Amino acid sequence: MQLDAALASRMARIALGHVTREYPHKLDHVMESDQDALTPRVLHPIFFGSYDWHSCAHGWWTLLTLRRLFPQIAEADAIAELADASFTAEKAGAELAYLGSPTSRGFERPYGWAWLLYLHLETTRHAEQWCGELQPLAEAFAERLRAYLEVMTYPIRVGTHFNTAFALILSLEWAEAFDPTLANRIRERALHWYGSDRDCQAWEPGGDEFLSPALTEALCMARTQPEVFPAWFGHFLPGVINRQPASLFEPAIVSDRSDGKIAHLDGTNLSRAWCWQGIAPLLPTAERAIAQGAADTHLAAALPHISGDYMGEHWLASFALLALLVREREDA
Repeated sequence: MQLDAALASRMARIALGHVTREYPHKLDHVMESDQDALTPRVLHPIFFGSYDWHSCAHGWWTLLTLRRLFPQIAEADAIAELADASFTAEKAGAELAYLGSPTSRGFERPYGWAWLLYLHLETTRHAEQWCGELQPLAEAFAERLRAYLEVMTYPIRVGTHFNTAFALILSLEWAEAFDPTLANRIRERALHWYGSDRDCQAWEPGGDEFLSPALTEALCMARTQPEVFPAWFGHFLPGVINRQPASLFEPAIVSDRSDGKIAHLDGTNLSRAWCWQGIAPLLPTAERAIAQGAADTHLAAALPHISGDYMGEHWLASFALLALLVREREDA
């Protein structure tokens, strides 16, 4: 379960196979008249593939990340050529213009916002052109996030796209590089929303969730409040030393990978692996070993299933890569 060139090449082939696949497609699109009935490629000339806008955004993040880490793989040149053709001023301008519609206020909020910021951050490690073309779009989503944090009274804790903690984790990395004021606000809101949480029952997974509400919150606190995290975690999940709550240590069962919602549960296992591995270094020695073991168990349960059916194939490699990257960093 190591990220090596062979696995990187396989994941790159998966993502290259869907970031420009327009159909099937699920649009996040509000229509006010017949004139708004447009195809995905017309509405979103960059992010028209991968079944939906946000999956295309993190499919691109997957491709660029793999190209950077493994420049020798056979797919690296194809990734660069496709990025050159996709990240143009005209296409990025059309993506930005879409946000000008009054009906787009909730477009991809907050999951797609966070992934676009994460993608833009990755482009800074590549061609200056790619970063420059996407930067206005990233800044627009950052402004939407800033405004959203001011009016959002309560966090959203479900294990799907609306989860607040997940969006804060990814957005924080972008903000630390581009917008320190936003980064500080993310830290403040995370502490406000989650800082007093205690004795999490972890009634999960939900039947169509791809995030662990409990562990995503924990990783959010680890990233935003590392100084106080060990003490906070001891109150939040006090039974970890005894592998409790048991639900957090048992991989989700995926009964039908052709069902898009049930296939989300492979994502639950991958995101739990990401979270467990991410928080492990901040835990006491005994709890750290338990967390790392849980990460390994969940990764092993899902990694063989990142391709095979399009309902999972259009997005699961990104979550596998998140888990593998944090694993590689901690091993190093």
